[in-house]
Amino acid sequence: MLPLPEQVTIVEVGPRDGLQFEPVTLSTADKVAFIEQLADCGLAHIEAGSFVAPGKIPQLADSDEVFRQLTPRNAVTFTALVPNEKGMQRALNAGATSIAVFTAASDTFCRKNIGCSIDESFARFKPVMEIAKDHGIRVRGYISCIFGCPYEGRVQVNKVI
Repeated sequence: MLPLPEQVTIVEVGPRDGLQFEPVTLSTADKVAFIEQLADCGLAHIEAGSFVAPGKIPQLADSDEVFRQLTPRNAVTFTALVPNEKGMQRALNAGATSIAVFTAASDTFCRKNIGCSIDESFARFKPVMEIAKDHGIRVRGYISCIFGCPYEGRVQVNKVI
């Protein structure tokens, strides 16, 4: 058995992943209050919004304004999900200091979720990473569907690797 890590980082994604599927769109003020209450609870890493095309996820279309209104805190990282260079520019303009990029272990999920293949998603990361590096912005990457895909079912371990 591999040794366990000494530390685990928990990233709260409710303000982004949770709100994007809600049938009702919260006001910007309610989103900011929700995110700041999560920070008040002691959560140190909060994915606070997404800079995808506003028409794709209307519930998060105001992420620019949400990031501008968040109160900076020394012990809290507010992260923005960024799918491409255009989203990175929006995140940068909104004052984001931490971003997340993502792909999937399932090509079908990747195509349906972000409109490109897995390989194309990696190509989209390059300019995003260059901008982040130039501006001293932290980057976290993650892979969706490592255990299974709603379209393909079980995902083979070699695809995840």
